[in-house]
Amino acid sequence: MSDSTARPRGKTKWLLSANAVAVYLFFYAPIILLFVFSFSDNRNVGTWGGFTLGWYRDFADNEPIQDAIWVSLRVAFITTVVSVVLGTMAALALERFKFRGQRVFDALLYLPIIIPDVTMAVMMLLFFSQGLDIVNGLFGTQAGKGLTTITLSHIAFCISFVSVVVRARLNGMDDRLEEAALDLYATRWKTFRHVTLPLIAPGVAGGALLALTLSLDDVVVTQFAAGPGSTTLPVYVFGLIRRGVTPLINAVSVVMLAASILLVLLSVLLQRRGDNAPAAPAVPAGEQPSVNTINQ
Repeated sequence: MSDSTARPRGKTKWLLSANAVAVYLFFYAPIILLFVFSFSDNRNVGTWGGFTLGWYRDFADNEPIQDAIWVSLRVAFITTVVSVVLGTMAALALERFKFRGQRVFDALLYLPIIIPDVTMAVMMLLFFSQGLDIVNGLFGTQAGKGLTTITLSHIAFCISFVSVVVRARLNGMDDRLEEAALDLYATRWKTFRHVTLPLIAPGVAGGALLALTLSLDDVVVTQFAAGPGSTTLPVYVFGLIRRGVTPLINAVSVVMLAASILLVLLSVLLQRRGDNAPAAPAVPAGEQPSVNTINQ
């Protein structure tokens, strides 16, 4: 291939560069404006009034915001732990076993990724409304919507995302390592603990960080599943807009954005490290790996 066909020149190169700049501006200009105006000393959210850190001090001293952060962290932590366990188990079941109804289970598992958030929220609202009525009628309790219903709702859609990441990792794994461990009389549990889990650990960690990010950022489903005293930070920010917008909402949004970006970068870094990990040494034909190799 000649140099003239391999590299764009002249007008084509200029157009491609301009298009790239326009795309980057479209993506990142709102983020830059949000960051800049979070330091504005003017109560009008879109008017610059001089540099100040006052809104970040208000953020640190605002008790309702701190309570919302605590609720968000509790929900996100429980959601992440449960979603990672169930999502990893679902991925292993779909990739390593054959069973009746597997295709149906596969389709249902990824349904929360496909359906709109508002549909998922209405489903959760109806489910908890009917379910809590039944529980209260059977046991004479006064259970209502709160942290439990929010957590269950987040688990319902985070399992699918964890399963997608873990399955991608399982697809790139060498099945012969597991077969070798079983041939050397390792049990299924020992094979999983010493061979499978270390190899899929980057995918599991990436799925965990993705679930954590989705749980911390969710608004629509949380609003439908929340109850009194269980306001998460994104829902609180959404409420600030209704009560009157000040640069405080800019400061809160910048903190949330920074946390989300950090989690996403960690997820990508862990997955890339797993992809770049050294492959298992090849075993010559006619030979079997030693017991020490499997135990390492």
